[in-house]
Amino acid sequence: MTRILLALAALFAALATPATAQGRFVEFEQPADIGQVHVTVWLPPGYDKETRRRYPVLYMHDGQNTFFPKRSNFNKVWAADKAALGLINARKVAPFMIVAVDHPGPSRFLRYFPTRVASAPLRQGTEAFAKGKLGGDEYLSFLGDTLKPVIDARYRTRPQPRYTAVAGSSMGGLISLYALTERADVFGKAAAVSTHSPLIDPELLQKQPMMAAGVKANWKRYLSTRLGAPQGRKLWMDHGTATLDAFYDPYQAVLDQGVADAGWVRGKDFESCVYKGAAHEENAWAARLPEVLGWLLADWKR
Repeated sequence: MTRILLALAALFAALATPATAQGRFVEFEQPADIGQVHVTVWLPPGYDKETRRRYPVLYMHDGQNTFFPKRSNFNKVWAADKAALGLINARKVAPFMIVAVDHPGPSRFLRYFPTRVASAPLRQGTEAFAKGKLGGDEYLSFLGDTLKPVIDARYRTRPQPRYTAVAGSSMGGLISLYALTERADVFGKAAAVSTHSPLIDPELLQKQPMMAAGVKANWKRYLSTRLGAPQGRKLWMDHGTATLDAFYDPYQAVLDQGVADAGWVRGKDFESCVYKGAAHEENAWAARLPEVLGWLLADWKR
């Protein structure tokens, strides 16, 4: 057993980059019920020197597209570490960690689907079309019950929900909103960027008005029964107006109303922004990430 632990420690050290003024990265594979998951951790500058300090944590989906262009599917990334550094250096936000979790490839849609939002007919139809089981609940269990305990044990985190945020785009935006609703015991803040509020193919919904009305009804039911009062939580939602984001506005309006009806105050508990001309892609998300995190994490003080 000792030899195994030493070998694991050596492997872990080999996958860690040296500390620099830009922080450092650690990568590892996390075994889980949903299959092995690749995880990348960004530690801010000073983490290795300020040994008594504890750090808030931002969890991000689509880890392939978070930091490294060479790992990205599109050779474009959020550059989340750069956004974090800018906010930290400007003293707008306290130093925090980022934990980026890879998506599973072709089954990404299933993993990030917010299962309870959809009515039984929509769930069944979506699973039949996607040829798989919706996995949003299992993914949240992985984040909250498997990965977070590992991160909290391995690093000097501030483990309370107030200091634990989650962020993603498109389907990753959906699962972030879902995490804030279903796992308020874990996540106190969420950024749902370019939220894929239509849930399924919006072009199909455009041709099927009754289906579109059904999706909106699903959102109204879900938010009215599951979201609840903010109780210290914060939520950011947004979308652009170009490419896929051009379809989102009618559905996002339903989300905005549902969140407000649950007692959330716009500008204080939640924000919903429209970026005119912005497309559905990583460069657009990287451009507004400092604004997103600057608002969402503003109470993470030094």
